[in-house]
Amino acid sequence: MHHLSDYELMLLVKQKEQEALSILYDRYVSLIYSFACKATRDEQAARDIVQSVYVRLWTTDSVFNPDKGKFTSWLITITRNLTMDWLRQQRRHSNGLIPYLPEEMESIPDQAATPEVHVERESLKEQIRNAYRFLSKQQIELLEDFYWRGYSLRELAEHYREPLGTVKNRLHQSLKILRRHLVVEGEG
Repeated sequence: MHHLSDYELMLLVKQKEQEALSILYDRYVSLIYSFACKATRDEQAARDIVQSVYVRLWTTDSVFNPDKGKFTSWLITITRNLTMDWLRQQRRHSNGLIPYLPEEMESIPDQAATPEVHVERESLKEQIRNAYRFLSKQQIELLEDFYWRGYSLRELAEHYREPLGTVKNRLHQSLKILRRHLVVEGEG
């Protein structure tokens, strides 16, 4: 079963095949944990998020569609959503901003399952670093507030003291710049 693709394994997970979920766990636990740990800076929260991701894979009716993107992107989207839920809950309890230090991202070890996965991650990190050069400091801050700190657009509008439409437009423009400067897979 280890030779099966992520898509094939997810089809088996939908049929409640525990071994398929176990294989996906082994393949991606370090990626999910690393993402959650970077965003929360809390090891216990990261472990809880990992568990929630795999419970979601086991119980959800949504199905990964390989025609819409990579499995890792789909998995990180699930992880990000659960992480943002956790961050928002923490913020509600603390009634304040959660500080984010970008340099902490680099200090978390990348425990890739295979050399190929490690190379792919490093390549993506480099592409993002290169694309960030085309963003202003305010655009980077907005992206980090929205994607890493988990603020809603409405919260960001209040924080920046700007109309909601302005914040939405700034985020949209920032993403367009990133997309334009990221190397499209297969073109690099």
